[in-house]
Amino acid sequence: MNCSVITFPGSNCDHDAIFAAELAGWKVKNVWHEERILPIGTDLIILPGGFSYGDYLRCGAIARFSPIMHDVVKFAEKGGYIIGICNGFQILTETKLLPGVLLRNNNLMFRCKDVSIRVTNNKTAFTNKYVENEVITLPIAHGDGNYYADEEVINELEGEDRVVFRYSDENGNITEDANPNGSINNIAGIINGQGNVLGMMPHPERYSDKTLSSDAGLKMFLGILE
Repeated sequence: MNCSVITFPGSNCDHDAIFAAELAGWKVKNVWHEERILPIGTDLIILPGGFSYGDYLRCGAIARFSPIMHDVVKFAEKGGYIIGICNGFQILTETKLLPGVLLRNNNLMFRCKDVSIRVTNNKTAFTNKYVENEVITLPIAHGDGNYYADEEVINELEGEDRVVFRYSDENGNITEDANPNGSINNIAGIINGQGNVLGMMPHPERYSDKTLSSDAGLKMFLGILE
């Protein structure tokens, strides 16, 4: 199975994503953002973390207009699988492949730490290797991770079980203290209506090998491979 990892100017987690995907068994191609057509046979796209175009205007706002994104949107509309991690999540909201927006963290500080997240939907292509309500630890590194959407969108996400990950304490309790950025309903990751596009702020690729202290994120890349 073939995975394409898109690199934008300012991406800094693209090689981490390549490492994690290859570790799970994917054949990976690194795609520069100025390409206009995805590699033939692409089964999965990863939009990695970083600071695309220096996060000018808004995070992901300029990357949304990169030439490759036209084909990425078409790929998603045809049911192709996409994972957007951190800045990749921000790009997905800018392209409207996912609803909502990522605002400044409520404390106006860049947060770089390990967090606990609860797998609130393990029935997706991305999370089927996790146990329902499993609590895993993943790192975050963002200044704009505060997920926001209007009440109608939040009700739709909740009603359709499209909130995949929530920030929690180590016991799985969804609390205000466990929320590192102020996201509504402690949302850490969501999927689209078709279930083929995932956006999340925590970094599963950074915890894909026990030599990195944890392989909790590897299950995501294994699950989508199956």
